[in-house]
Amino acid sequence: MKRARQTEKRTVRNRANASQLRTALRSMRESLEKGDKAAASQTYRQTVSALDKAIQKGVVHENTASRYKSRLSARLVALK
Repeated sequence: MKRARQTEKRTVRNRANASQLRTALRSMRESLEKGDKAAASQTYRQTVSALDKAIQKGVVHENTASRYKSRLSARLVALK
């Protein structure tokens, strides 16, 4: 009984954390598509922060987050 209650709480928390990360990544991709480099660089900083928090909370592995950061950074640099 107690285990089930704990699992429910953790599931809700984990879903919320994963959702925040997905939202941050989506907003970053959208800002890159718009082509505004200043706005994209601001969004990039927020996205990196969200990725770092996701690492701490165990939502994504450190290497996975590093890969995301690297690819987003490369797309930001390639932006004209």
